[in-house]
Amino acid sequence: MAARYEYKVEEIREGVIGGKMSGDKLEKVLNSHAREGWQLKAITAVEVKGRIGPGGVEGVLVTFERALV
Repeated sequence: MAARYEYKVEEIREGVIGGKMSGDKLEKVLNSHAREGWQLKAITAVEVKGRIGPGGVEGVLVTFERALV
């Protein structure tokens, strides 16, 4: 029987108006999910729609994977 997996995608941005993504923030997210059994699958840079105005801010989509038990 082939292994089955589930996936989780999290959108991370540094702030509402922008700013550089901090390595610290990303590290905390990765470690938090790892404690729950999630493994990093991919990180994709994106422009995330901001809450203020029509523009977006730089961010990342972080995709995690874990085996279903």
